[in-house]
Amino acid sequence: MIDKKTSPKGKSVRVTFTVPADVAARTLAVVGDFNGWDASKGSMKLDKKAGAWSKGISLKPGASYQFRYLVDGKSWRNDEQADSYLPNEFFSENGVVEL
Repeated sequence: MIDKKTSPKGKSVRVTFTVPADVAARTLAVVGDFNGWDASKGSMKLDKKAGAWSKGISLKPGASYQFRYLVDGKSWRNDEQADSYLPNEFFSENGVVEL
């Protein structure tokens, strides 16, 4: 799930990425244009009570960002609720979030 909340002055959008807990056994990261595709900057936190991984990121409005989830450091996954998808250089697709 992708939740978008615009700041009161409209200078940023808080995007919260949420993924069910059973998607990853050990680690999950949201990586993309917004963090240089660096998994260490996109580490998601597991909330066992809520049964979900999540990560909030503040981004600039009026832009679009490509992203994917890195599952347990070895496999890639897209979000079904991405606004769109674009082909990538690995013969797959990246999700896109539009703000």
